[in-house]
Amino acid sequence: MTVTVIGAGVVGLSSALMAQARGLDVTVIDREGPAAGASAGNAGAFAFTDILPLASPGLMRKAPGWLFDPLGPLTIPPAYALQIAPWLWRFARACRPRAVAASTKAQTGLMDLSRATLEPFLDDLGLLGMLYKRGNLQVYEGEAEFRASLPGWAAREAHGIAFQHMKAEEMAGLQPGLSPRFTHGTFTPGWYSIADPKLYTEALAQLFQARGGKLLRAEVRALTPGDKVTIHTDGAEMTADKVVVAAGAFSHRIAATLGEKIPLETERGYNTTLPEDALDLRCQVTFGGHGFVVSRLTTGIRVGGAVELGGLELPPNFKRSEAMLKKAKSFLPGLKTEGGRQWMGFRPSLPDSLPAIGRARASGNILYAFGHGHLGLTQSPGTARVVADLLTGAAPPLDLSPFSPQRF
Repeated sequence: MTVTVIGAGVVGLSSALMAQARGLDVTVIDREGPAAGASAGNAGAFAFTDILPLASPGLMRKAPGWLFDPLGPLTIPPAYALQIAPWLWRFARACRPRAVAASTKAQTGLMDLSRATLEPFLDDLGLLGMLYKRGNLQVYEGEAEFRASLPGWAAREAHGIAFQHMKAEEMAGLQPGLSPRFTHGTFTPGWYSIADPKLYTEALAQLFQARGGKLLRAEVRALTPGDKVTIHTDGAEMTADKVVVAAGAFSHRIAATLGEKIPLETERGYNTTLPEDALDLRCQVTFGGHGFVVSRLTTGIRVGGAVELGGLELPPNFKRSEAMLKKAKSFLPGLKTEGGRQWMGFRPSLPDSLPAIGRARASGNILYAFGHGHLGLTQSPGTARVVADLLTGAAPPLDLSPFSPQRF
């Protein structure tokens, strides 16, 4: 059976490798090549403890203040505000308590599957040496911010996630150099990281090709279902028995050619990667109240995050990277901010914070695997396992109804 995967990011390549391991003949097509999008510039975290959806009552309380700050943790450029209004309406509905509980349950299932799948997957590929288990330290400015976080930690505890609350002196032992403004913190040891997300995704591409896979560079313009699926690109037409759409922030455009309207938006993420000696960083540090993280890669110290809901066409606003870097310097005074490389990328996001994983309405031979938001790397092993099962007729290891592409 021939399979074409559209998208050479971490989700698409992981899915291609797992399908290949089931004996399928797999081709990957990407408009720019491996690791060209969000798979290159993310924070490098397997955030298995991050089970709470972005859509939540807590965020809705903070959002009005943030939205009026063009450099804040969550913003919408005025030029895009009207266009995104329907997505925001769905997002607000997803913030209701019952919806949040359902999303958290579904997210936890995919996280558990991804965590169980990750190390065997890496071991089979010979990439275990790229995995680090340094944990994550979430820090808080004062007692009030810490107390406000406790319901979220109670939800994690109910799902068996290990963590340790800390005061300033304990945090200093774990990560020296934090500003004294951070009085409380919570450490989660089950937060893993990859050496460098771009290098990891490129390694997946190399291994896929070494195992007989074909990697093509072309832009997919449309799909036509039939006995075989016809793939229309900017260069030629080709066919495959089955197709997997894992094209990240561009996936909804392909789905639209099948008559399917999926409300995918882009969390435009920004970061600056500093030289390796910029800071003695011993674990990832999350500044949740400011919407960004500082993480260590083998290629440098990355300061990035925040959410700009601005679509695919607006030019980058690198003042957002500069604002995060300035804050990081004040929060970690020992940070050396010279010599950084800026980046902006598109994180594909659906209103309820869950990805679309399942069959297209137009054809059971077309599968969707996109919309992971800022959790694409984290959920790539579990998503790939589900895709391989669906391609081969095996029963998926979790309930896919919360992830149905038709749920909207």
